[in-house]
Amino acid sequence: MPSATDPPAALPLTLDLEDFKGDFSFDALFGSLVDELLPEFRGDDAPGVPPPPPPVLGAAPPVFPAVDELHGLFKHSCKELVDLRRQIDKRLQNLKKEVATQDAKHRKTLGELEKGVDGLFDSFARLDSRISSVGQTAAKIGDHLQSAESQRETASQTIDLIKYLMEFNSTPGDLMELSPLFSDDSRVAEAASIAQKLRSFAEEDAGRHGVTSAVGSANASRGLEVAVANLQEYCNELENRLLARFDTASQRRELSTMAECAKILSQFNRGTSAMQHYVATRPMFIDVEIMNTDIQVVLGDEGPQADSITIAEGLSILYKEIADTVRKEATTIMAVFPSPNEVMSILVQRVLEQRVTAILDRILIKPSLASLPPLEEGGLLQYLRVLAVAYDKTKELGKELQSISCGDLDIEGLIESIYVSHKDEYTEFEQASLRQLYQSKLAELRAEAKQQSDSTGTIGRSKGASLTASPQQQISVTVVTEFVRWNEEAISRCTLLFSQPATVAANVRSIFACLLDQVSQYLTEGLDRARESLNEAAALRDRFVIGTSVSRRVAAAAASAAEAAAAAGESSFRSFMIAVQRCASSVAILQQYFSNTISRLLLPVDGAHPSACEDMGSAVSVVEATAHKGLLQCIDTVMSEVERLLSSEQKATDYRTPDDGAAPDHRPTNACTRIVGYLSRVLEVAFSALEGLNKQSFLTELGNRLHKGLLNHWQKFTFSPSGGLRLKRDITEYGEFVRSFNAPSIDEKFELLGIMANVFIVAPESLASLFEGTPSIRKDALRFIQLRDDYKTAKIASMLNSIMAE
Repeated sequence: MPSATDPPAALPLTLDLEDFKGDFSFDALFGSLVDELLPEFRGDDAPGVPPPPPPVLGAAPPVFPAVDELHGLFKHSCKELVDLRRQIDKRLQNLKKEVATQDAKHRKTLGELEKGVDGLFDSFARLDSRISSVGQTAAKIGDHLQSAESQRETASQTIDLIKYLMEFNSTPGDLMELSPLFSDDSRVAEAASIAQKLRSFAEEDAGRHGVTSAVGSANASRGLEVAVANLQEYCNELENRLLARFDTASQRRELSTMAECAKILSQFNRGTSAMQHYVATRPMFIDVEIMNTDIQVVLGDEGPQADSITIAEGLSILYKEIADTVRKEATTIMAVFPSPNEVMSILVQRVLEQRVTAILDRILIKPSLASLPPLEEGGLLQYLRVLAVAYDKTKELGKELQSISCGDLDIEGLIESIYVSHKDEYTEFEQASLRQLYQSKLAELRAEAKQQSDSTGTIGRSKGASLTASPQQQISVTVVTEFVRWNEEAISRCTLLFSQPATVAANVRSIFACLLDQVSQYLTEGLDRARESLNEAAALRDRFVIGTSVSRRVAAAAASAAEAAAAAGESSFRSFMIAVQRCASSVAILQQYFSNTISRLLLPVDGAHPSACEDMGSAVSVVEATAHKGLLQCIDTVMSEVERLLSSEQKATDYRTPDDGAAPDHRPTNACTRIVGYLSRVLEVAFSALEGLNKQSFLTELGNRLHKGLLNHWQKFTFSPSGGLRLKRDITEYGEFVRSFNAPSIDEKFELLGIMANVFIVAPESLASLFEGTPSIRKDALRFIQLRDDYKTAKIASMLNSIMAE
């Protein structure tokens, strides 16, 4: 309430609680309080409000004229707000008391409700227990009732079975007095079921009766032997009747009738007779025309002479037709038989054992190893190729049949049993085939060589004809490649026919051993033929060796013949080097084949790979031994010609001072020039034919022989100082040539020869210093010093003794 002391402007203010409800805004409340006192602060000028009076001149204007009014207004507002707060606090206290009272009542009510709910739960638990007890009792009653009903039905069925059994046990062989059930075609299924039950019971009883009689029981009854016989007869008659109905329905393609008969027949020996009968009556097993067509499809128009490619194509066509037929039969079997997998197993087994085997018996006729078929008719290779394609196509057929359905039948094992007789002797046939091909190839090569020899004519070797073997007699890398191709084909057949790693490894080793024998024998024989040419050339050289006391005419004839023999030796040398080169290429092909094909098949089996490596090493070592002998003969041939040239071309005056006072000739001697030319020409083929250690070994041996031969040759001459210079020129020429051998030991020997030639050049008094500078030549140099033409006149012997004494 406003007091009397409040300013008049503030008295009208009255605040109510409703002002603070809803969307309360302090700004709005404050504006409503001061709008009338401060109209100049409004956003828009209030209509009818006069503007403030202008300031009086000389008087200071008030800073805030409405401050007193506002102060009174704010004090009055604060008082009203305090009053409102007291009212609200009082109302809150009243509300708290009411809430406390209501909460106490509510808690009391909840407690009473909880007690009521607990009691209700107890009642529900007792009711549930009662219901469960009643349900168990009802279930027991139901079980008893069901058991009683089952016993009643069993008793009723037993009574019927006993009645039927008495009918079957009445008179032996009399089936006319049986109940209508056993003759009603509409109740065949029921009759079959009952007959099977009676038969089982009767046979069991007959078995017990037989045992009782055996122990001598006097009270044994007659038993049910008559019932057993009658039931057997009835079951046979019923089964035959059902099979006849099944056949009729099968011919008419009445699948529902077939399925009904098959279901009933399944009660007789699990339906085996029906399954076998259905499979046996399939046209592909009984139609002779189909069997003849199969052979025609496989062999084609060629008949028994058909090759493996034709047979492979024919088998693909036939096996596709068989798979399609089995697929169609599978559709029928699935719709008819209650156990289709068993029927499919019988069908697929019959297909493989009868239809497929009949074809294989016609195309796989095992030849005799004692009398091989000629290669003109295909030889053993034809049989092996047909075996491989037939096995491959049959395996494909097995996979196709497996994808269709074959029950629990082991198709892979069945196929293996079909081919077991062929696979048992496979390795022997493969080895015999490779030997047959090898012998045929050798015969072909010999025939070609003879034909070429006959066409070119025979040239008398005694007149110096070339001894070079004809091209067909030379080793051919193409022939070795053909051997490898045969073996590779055999290996591919082996890996096709066998899958066990141990078996594969054993067979592969046997087949690869054939290749090793063939390559080793072929290369060895080729090298031996080339060696024969070397031997013949050597014999021809020896034939024309003559003494010194012969006439000029005889000597000229002998020299001409020796030239011809030398040409023959050079030709045979070239032929042997070519043979060695081809041997190396052939062995490289063999090793590459072993690395790429054979190794991966042997590595999975312990010991197989090292053994095969050992076998290959043994085969190659035989070839290497023959090649080594021939290379030594080549060195003999070369050195024989070198010795002939030295003997015929080296003159005694080559290393002496000219008697006519002419200037010394510092060019290489004619013998040196001829020998270096000969060696350069003849060794050209050796440089290209030999490689690696073989080349190094050959050239090193030839270099040693050449060094030794030259030393022995020069010991036949005496040397003047100018002759020593010419000898040194010869040695330099020889050294330059042998440097192409890339043999450091040979280079060193010829360098020492050049140093040793100084013993003919230096003055006698300088020999001591020569020995001191190069002590390694002392031994040979002491022998060569004696060849100086002034050895005696200069008393060099006494000088040497003093040198040796020092």
